[in-house]
This record gives sequence, C-alpha cells and structure tokens, in this order.
Amino acid sequence: MPEKLVTINKRKKAKKHGFLKRNSTKSGKKLLKRRRLRGRKRV
Repeated sequence: MPEKLVTINKRKKAKKHGFLKRNSTKSGKKLLKRRRLRGRKRV
C-alpha cells in the first residue's frame, strides 16, 4: 500500500478550480456553458 504523499487542501482547491471561480470570468462562464451543452451531470 503506497503512502499518501500530499494532503489536499479542499479550500485552496475550491478557490482555484471551483464553480464560483469559473463563474467569475468570461472564459469560465463559456466553459460552464459548454459543459452544460454537452450534458455534463456535474458542471
């Protein structure tokens, strides 16, 4: 069993790659729109 190397900071992850971050930029909104059009279960 390999050891766990990095503990992920959920707050940091959400701040950088989260929905609100994407929704705050023009290109992010475009991306979310594309994902909705593709029929993504989770946007």
